[in-house]
Amino acid sequence: MNDYLNKQLETREEALRSGSPAEYQILMQSVEYFRQTGIARGLKTGDPAPAFTLTDALGRTVRLTEETAKGPVVLTFYRGGWCPFCNLQLRAYQEYLPQFGEHGASVIAVSPQSPDNSVSQQEKERLPFIVASDMEGRVAERYHVLYEVEGSLRSLYEKFQIDLAKYNASERWFLPVSATFVIDRGAVIRYAYVDPNFMRRLEPEVILQVLRTL
Repeated sequence: MNDYLNKQLETREEALRSGSPAEYQILMQSVEYFRQTGIARGLKTGDPAPAFTLTDALGRTVRLTEETAKGPVVLTFYRGGWCPFCNLQLRAYQEYLPQFGEHGASVIAVSPQSPDNSVSQQEKERLPFIVASDMEGRVAERYHVLYEVEGSLRSLYEKFQIDLAKYNASERWFLPVSATFVIDRGAVIRYAYVDPNFMRRLEPEVILQVLRTL
């Protein structure tokens, strides 16, 4: 049960690897490049969590300070609704919401997508947690998880017809790496997960274990 999310992600990864081996290789080369260069290395456990104000999918203001005043916050950065790996992650976190809530914790999911592109209208009406838009990438940048999509990686996205400028309503092509932070009431990061491989995510069971210690 501890790795049930990543088992689903591995199944999805295998489908990508077998169906598009050349494209998969380009993706893995970019992952290795990020690892070697330390690009988007992320904040660490014990670091103060930078405050931010964003807009959610319904146009409401989201302030980290207001959320941490209520209890711990699980802050996760994801690429967008067009990413099947992200959707698997968010679905898994949704399943764990009742257990997170037992510890007074809430979830804020942040992507560079514009509010209109964040979720469908039906999903907007049934949001189980906060989905916020970081269209300029400023919050992801402050958490050191932002990277520019360039070169062969951008060409690959264009081949897949993933237009980040359109999704993000920005001329820049950028994304966050896989990153999830558990933040306590004092706005201190109590657990930091950052991985340049977007096909790996923090297991909800690990989040729950951290929440039990707060």
